[in-house]
Amino acid sequence: MKLIILITSDVENGLEVAIRWQDAGAPGVTVLKSFGLYSLQRKMMGDSLEVPLHIASSMTSMMAYVLREMELNNHVLLSVVPEELVSTLLEEARTVMGDLLEPNHGVAFVMPLDQAIGVRVPGSN
Repeated sequence: MKLIILITSDVENGLEVAIRWQDAGAPGVTVLKSFGLYSLQRKMMGDSLEVPLHIASSMTSMMAYVLREMELNNHVLLSVVPEELVSTLLEEARTVMGDLLEPNHGVAFVMPLDQAIGVRVPGSN
């Protein structure tokens, strides 16, 4: 089994990829909202940021405050799939997102899993 992960700030297309993965046979697809540290740092450097004085005492306090106020602007898709399904899912991501080597299209990676407990395997009961 493999863990396939796609991270994108293109929320609409990210959801389209999740649906395509499911339709292609992924036993399950989890979609998490997230933020990128770079976006958080840029928000902190912006002129429009008003942080209460008692919070501005440390960088981590400021970052935590800004994070609470920020909209989560990324999606992380996770799916545990049989190895033979990986190339199909990556192709589905490319079809929707475009070339992932291009900036701002997303980042995908695949990790081997030693164990996958509780994962429904297509074709088994």
